[in-house]
Amino acid sequence: MDTAIAYRYITTNKEILSGEPIIKGTRTPVRSIVEKWRLGYTPEDIIRSLPYLTLAQVFEAMSYYYDNQAEIDGYIERNRIPDELIHPLVRDM
Repeated sequence: MDTAIAYRYITTNKEILSGEPIIKGTRTPVRSIVEKWRLGYTPEDIIRSLPYLTLAQVFEAMSYYYDNQAEIDGYIERNRIPDELIHPLVRDM
């Protein structure tokens, strides 16, 4: 019989980001780590930019993402800044 394993570092709290998955003990959403990874950040780069996180937390956030890709992609899309609201001088950076 298989046993479900909960994520050690990922949690949700309706009081924080309306229940979006976050790293336990922080307000950092899983989507933030995924977005940095998509921009080409390595896990080591991510912990340099978010020094309160550990590599284990970053890797677990990515694991959570791959197990729940549609959910996290939805959060990314809902939090995307529309192109028309981005100033032209910074749009193509």
